[in-house]
Amino acid sequence: MTPCQSRFLDLRGLRIHLREWTADGGAPLVLLHGFLDVSASFQFLVDALGGERACLAPDWRGFGLSEHATAQKAVESYWFPDYLADLDALLDAISPSAPVHLLGHSMGSLIGALYAAARPRRVRSLISLEGFGPPATRPADAPRRYARWLDQLAHAAPWGGYASLDEVAARIRRNHPQLPDDRARWLAEHWAEPRADGAWTLRADRAHRLVNPTLFRREEAEASWAAIECPVLWITASDGQARNDAEMASRGAGLRNATRLEIPGGGHMVHLEVPEACAAAIHRFLADVEAQETTP
Repeated sequence: MTPCQSRFLDLRGLRIHLREWTADGGAPLVLLHGFLDVSASFQFLVDALGGERACLAPDWRGFGLSEHATAQKAVESYWFPDYLADLDALLDAISPSAPVHLLGHSMGSLIGALYAAARPRRVRSLISLEGFGPPATRPADAPRRYARWLDQLAHAAPWGGYASLDEVAARIRRNHPQLPDDRARWLAEHWAEPRADGAWTLRADRAHRLVNPTLFRREEAEASWAAIECPVLWITASDGQARNDAEMASRGAGLRNATRLEIPGGGHMVHLEVPEACAAAIHRFLADVEAQETTP
């Protein structure tokens, strides 16, 4: 595996974990993980990229080794504007004077796209892996959504437990059967942590079990996607969300300067399942972006 280092940054009052794979050349690539995931899941993609450029991946607030927002007691949920502000603060810390390449998976892809629209001078390119947000909602959904959130607040339960790390790895393998046993076991150590009673549980704030009371307003997201100025590579998988859901397949239709690519053999966790194919596409895309930047 490509060696990596971990460090912690104080970003907007929270202790945020950052994983770094260093390299001598190439502009850095910032990797943004998805919901209920952790930065370590990019390890196999980084390995496949061959160490040609530095890669940096934070654990979002409330995931992995980053601090939980609910530790502040007054916070009960997580909001996309906070993720955007965390990313802004992270780039202030790691690349204050130069734009970066952003790669996001799933939820991380939506955050990256919204950020690229809001901060066009800070993003050289955007790579979306199976991204562009959750299913669309309607205003009529709001009363039922608020009621569900209030009910969950009143009866919030912790994550369930796994009897052993092997059981966590087995769960990962059920979700991703093409993942080798050794990789599933390695991931299990990063996705889960031991509890006092000896069981293993997800490294995620229990608040992520709650439905978010804020509706996903697709019209606002589409306006942001249409405003993105940088080159975009939109990667979907042959067995991913866009293939199986017509509404997901139409996401990003208004993107400018975008290349769409479907990778065979992968599902929603395409960077875990077929990292070599992802890496090859990413390498070509970034090489083209950087070549165009230097062409007179």
